[in-house]
Amino acid sequence: MGIFSNKNFLYMFLGRVVTNIGDTLYAVAAMWLVSELGGSTFYTGLAGFLTIFPRFVQFLAGPLIDRIPIRPLLVITQIVQSIMLLIIPIAYYLDWLSVTLVLIISPIITTFNMLVYPAQIAALPKVVEEKELTKANSLFTFAYQGIETGCNAIAGVLLVTIGAISIYLLDSVMFLMGAILFSFINLPKQPRKENVQNGESILIHFKKYGVELKEGISILLNKTFSRLLLGVIAINLVGGATFVVLPEFSKQKGGAEIFGFLLMAQALGSILGALLAPYLRLERYGIGRVYATAFIISGTLWAVSVFSPWTWLMIVIYGLAWFPGGVTNILINTCMQRGIPKQLLGRVFSASFSLSGIAMPIGSLIGGILGVMIGSVYVILFSGVIVFFVGVFWMFDSVTRSLPKSEDVTETTFIQPKQIVVAN
Repeated sequence: MGIFSNKNFLYMFLGRVVTNIGDTLYAVAAMWLVSELGGSTFYTGLAGFLTIFPRFVQFLAGPLIDRIPIRPLLVITQIVQSIMLLIIPIAYYLDWLSVTLVLIISPIITTFNMLVYPAQIAALPKVVEEKELTKANSLFTFAYQGIETGCNAIAGVLLVTIGAISIYLLDSVMFLMGAILFSFINLPKQPRKENVQNGESILIHFKKYGVELKEGISILLNKTFSRLLLGVIAINLVGGATFVVLPEFSKQKGGAEIFGFLLMAQALGSILGALLAPYLRLERYGIGRVYATAFIISGTLWAVSVFSPWTWLMIVIYGLAWFPGGVTNILINTCMQRGIPKQLLGRVFSASFSLSGIAMPIGSLIGGILGVMIGSVYVILFSGVIVFFVGVFWMFDSVTRSLPKSEDVTETTFIQPKQIVVAN
């Protein structure tokens, strides 16, 4: 716990905890509200699909994240989200609330949230020492995902007791609290690389911006990273499909509280994997082999969960399916932070989140449509089967099997020196 003596890390961590509570409660309330107002998995699928637009914003923001101070970025994004969340309760009390309004507001809120996570991940090496990166990533994942464990269960209860509208009000307060915590972060100022006022033309400015975007993409699409990125895209695709049919699936199993418990189990599995990752000593094994094994186990449990004769067992199995993902998230984040020059981390992480995350809204739309056609149970089943076969592909792919151990990763492991070219 000595890492918390670092005040910048402490404020970043506490701010992430508070805002993640707001994120989690909002995600559950928004999806349930869309399901209630729309009355079909098509609308929940459409709600997930609309998050594709924020992914483009995140993709373009990489070089920006590498330049601007993190404190203003975090504070402003939280304040804007706090204000946007108030629109739904106001519309409800004025009797203007509709599924269309919720579908419009959701991607706007998500757009601002898309800037926060890659900025914080890219800033961690500037906040903590390299030997503390694995621990910091583990704690940070706890703040990003782990809080979902309790909040998802609470969200299910809150949906039954106070309703989705009141959850929106609560979320607004949480984002405001996050902005206050983030305002205490105090990192050394970085020298500005861009100064348009000193004779630099706008055209040159954007050309350099384009070069930096290409740098991030080229690193991700090289022979080694592209293998893992392909698998992450696949699991995000089926993850989006599963998430949008969970409300309808939960109604068949009992109601809003089941929806909350399923999300709680998912988050609990992820957080246990993240927290235990440093103690499993997986750095001793090849990254590719660890990923292949993790996805085979995850896919099997994912698909089997829907056949459970008891609801409680179904929730447990579904939660266990997300444990391997929590482990691999920590592993790949640490590898990227070790294997990518610090000046490129912002653009690479942004490109990574965008290229992999763009599959989730597409999967949401497909899942929503398939939920109407074949039912939510089969959508979840087929999602697990796809994850299983991704793991099998990795297991037999020679490039994936040859990936090095996490502890052996350096800045020359994944990228060639010619790729490390920073625009001046």
